[in-house]
Order: sequence, then structure tokens, then C-alpha cells
Amino acid sequence: MNHRPLGRSGLSIAPLVFGGNVFGWTADEAMSHRLLDAFVDGGFNAVDTADVYSAWVPGHTGGESESVIGRWLKARGRRDDVLVLTKVAMWPAQPGLSATNIVSAVEGSLKRLQTDHIDLYQAHQDDAETPMDETLEAFDRLIKAGKARAIGASNFTPGRLGQALKVSADKGLARYETIQPKFNLYDRGEVEGALDAVTTREEIGVIPYYGLAAGFLTGKYRTPADLEGKARGRTVARDYLNPKGLKILAALDEAAKAVSASQAQVALAWIMAHPSVTAPIASATSVEQLTELMGAARLVLPAEVIAKLNAAETA
Repeated sequence: MNHRPLGRSGLSIAPLVFGGNVFGWTADEAMSHRLLDAFVDGGFNAVDTADVYSAWVPGHTGGESESVIGRWLKARGRRDDVLVLTKVAMWPAQPGLSATNIVSAVEGSLKRLQTDHIDLYQAHQDDAETPMDETLEAFDRLIKAGKARAIGASNFTPGRLGQALKVSADKGLARYETIQPKFNLYDRGEVEGALDAVTTREEIGVIPYYGLAAGFLTGKYRTPADLEGKARGRTVARDYLNPKGLKILAALDEAAKAVSASQAQVALAWIMAHPSVTAPIASATSVEQLTELMGAARLVLPAEVIAKLNAAETA
């Protein structure tokens, strides 16, 4: 399986990243470890998490996902064949991108992950209250100390990402090598707009989240009745179950039939084939579901299928 570079960091990943937001939440620890084993056995090597996962769950405080991954890393006894991606700034217990918070937060993440380094340490969201040079200097010190191999950003506007890259260049600091935007067949503006010019010019890796649009692009949710009792039912109903969404779903159905694959596989393969994208993030809560998603990395979409999918948004 061809690996793709994470910006200019020297790191490379397989074309699918496992989203660890489910670990210790909708996937219990035993299942999480089975999923991680299956993912690595399938030829993939990057797992994305954050210190805040899963603080939104009643009875949870945050740090659960990192802790599950840490116990898995310790049990398997090998570290170098897996890239661990985590994030700082969004956890209410340790918010923002001040130097003080970054220094404190990284120690917590390293302890929970039971490792001495984070492969890609990401700013989970922008922090307009903290000067960019303070943030980037703090990240730079982590890299020089060997606690992080590279840094990335998530949920930054193209303008703010560009400003950060200029600060890094002007001051000789480590730069954001990756960006995590929302991107799927329905939500295309963040990657295909102004951000694309920045990431292409600066050779920034793009690791999109929400590749299946809260499950809508699996094709399982087509009417309000399909959403009853579903965890993301409200999100799908509000954002995707509309005329535009149904047109995209119809094109996805046609594409899936044409290539003998599932809708989810086609939706992810379309993202992987996008010239601006390094690898999408996707989550699974069963080995069967994960096996389906991993199949997307081996699915080659014909040009005419991609063209029809591209056109569906404005059809």
C-alpha cells in the first residue's frame, strides 16, 4: 500500500487514518484494542486522537481515548510501526494554545499514551487570544526536545494557517505540516476553497475528518424514520437529509453499483483520490465495519465515476 507524505515532515502514512474518538466510548476497551490490531494488520499505520476525547460523554472527563491507545501500545510492545496523532487546545480542562498549556498538556498526553513522543501533535483549534509566535515557539521546543516529531493544525481558516506558516518561516520555527478540515462529498468548501491554494503551495498534508458526513454517506439514512434513535440522527437530519444530500446519495448509489462496492467505500475512496488530500480520518466500532472502511483504500474509482460524483453537488 502506497504511503503518502505528511507535509514536509518526513513522516508518511497509509491513505486512511483511524479516528480514535470512539475509543472508550462507543467502542469499549476490548473492542478498541481489537480494532487497532485489525487496522495495523490491514497495513495501516496512523491513529488520530485528542486529549479532549471523550469529555462530552456523561461520566467521562477527557483523556479516555489516549489512555485506551496507551494501554494498547504498551501491550503490543512495539511503537515504531504506528504513528500516533493527538491534539491540544479544545479540552476544557486544558484549553487554548498558550505556551504554558502546551507544555502541561503534552506531558498529560504522553503519560496517557505511555510513550516518550507524539508523532504529530496538533493544535485542535485556533486560539486568537494567544500570539502565534508564542504557540509556535512552544511547539518548536517540543520537537527539539524529542517529545513531538511534527506539528499540525485543525480547524484553522486558510488565512490563519497562512499567518502561522509565515511566522514559522520568519522566525525559523517548526511549521504546521498538516491541517484537519471537514471534507466529504457534501461538505467540500473547506478543502476546495481558499485552503487548497495554501496547502498546495506550501505542501501541507490534508487529513480531513467527517468523511462519511455523520454516517449519511453510508446510505443508511434516507428518511426521518431511519434516524429515529440514532446517536447522530439530529445532525444528519439538520445538515444532510435535504434535496442536495439526496442528489449526492443518488450519485453515490450509482457509483457503488458501478464499482461493486459499498457507499461508504466509494465516499472514502473519492476523498482519497482527491489531489489535495493526504488521507481521510474514519472511525469504526466493529471489526466488520472497519474491514469495510479499509477496503476503500484498495478501491480505484474510474475517472467517469469521479466526474459524476463531483457533479452531484451542483446537479
